Amino acid sequence: MSDARVTLYTRPGCHLCEAAREVVSRVCDDVGESFDEVDITTDDELEDRFGEDIPVTFVDGRQHDFWRVDEARLRAALGV
Repeated sequence: MSDARVTLYTRPGCHLCEAAREVVSRVCDDVGESFDEVDITTDDELEDRFGEDIPVTFVDGRQHDFWRVDEARLRAALGV
């Protein structure tokens, strides 16, 4: 099991996912946290759950954002 506080659910070829990855990566690097990225196309259950509402960001196991990641809000959720 990963110790990452942030999980980013994505799919290949998604421009919003690419933008979200940049924000999540920058914030996590800045605050010393790790993140996991999960491709929902590899899991039918995740595909059904999230569908077109990707990217989806979870922090500490709870849904935080979808479609776009607000950098200030993510930093606040991580306590910085």
